[in-house]
Amino acid sequence: MPNNRPQKGSVIRAEPIRSLEAIEKIKRLLVQHPRDRLLFVLGINTNLRACDLLGILVGAVRYLQVGQTLVVRERKTGKLRRITLNRAVVEAIRSWLAARPNLNDASPLFPSRKRGKPLCVSTLNNMVKRWCREAGLRENHGCHTLRKTFGYIHRTVFRTDVPTLMVLFNHSSQRQTLEYLGIQEVEMTRAYLKEI
Repeated sequence: MPNNRPQKGSVIRAEPIRSLEAIEKIKRLLVQHPRDRLLFVLGINTNLRACDLLGILVGAVRYLQVGQTLVVRERKTGKLRRITLNRAVVEAIRSWLAARPNLNDASPLFPSRKRGKPLCVSTLNNMVKRWCREAGLRENHGCHTLRKTFGYIHRTVFRTDVPTLMVLFNHSSQRQTLEYLGIQEVEMTRAYLKEI
């Protein structure tokens, strides 16, 4: 059986979802799956890493309102992140919790089929790949796509400045943020194509 894993040392980057139309298409695809819809909406609206998303407990979000703060300790850095929740996230949380009223505050927000266990990162990775494929996207996507989509849309659509994104991503330099978002190459190409 062939091994589909990348070779050691190779670099494969997950791409962001680059259009609002594709994002809306995925949301529509997930309308009958409130857990998965929440996972998608929360991921693209908070820029949390997959392991941090999957580690959220129901009690951390059950009573939050629009504009209130979700506090998450990042596994990678150990730092506390304070994330203000928007309307889309709060509505998706309410929809999921209404569909699963038996989830108690100590339950994982994104339970797997294994009793009491959260989804694992590899499962989320496969889910994101499937959602993007079903939406007609052909680039390489994975669980990191959610985090990158947040930054890409903020930079290109909402025009959030790079220093702010750098802080939101907890990056050490603006260059790191630009490389992470994959926007710099596109912006440089556009600059060269402008005629003086």
